Amino acid sequence: MKSVRVNKTENFDQEVAKAVETGKPVFVLFFGTETPETSESWCPDCVIADPLVRQAIIPIKDAILIEAPVGDRNEWKGNTTHTYRVRFGVPAIPTLFKWSAAGPGEKLVEEECADKEKLAKFVGN
Repeated sequence: MKSVRVNKTENFDQEVAKAVETGKPVFVLFFGTETPETSESWCPDCVIADPLVRQAIIPIKDAILIEAPVGDRNEWKGNTTHTYRVRFGVPAIPTLFKWSAAGPGEKLVEEECADKEKLAKFVGN
């Protein structure tokens, strides 16, 4: 599995397009940005889901995981105009999408991202 981090929303389209062009399976994970104090996401659900999402995707041949942090808590919580909410309908974090040339497809949201069975079915294991 290759992972690509998109730290700025304005770079998102370019990075995702590059990944999709490869023809390989592309997954996009939206999550809360890590805090400097802990180096973990401010979002407790994201902290739980992150290693499980990675474990599920690793066996997928040539998969690409796009890591898309949504910012700090104040940037995300209650902000209905956040770029990722508006453009891609990200309802909550963590959210994991399958992505193709047509854009975002199926998704898992919040606790679904930490459900091993749902993850395995979602990624095609």
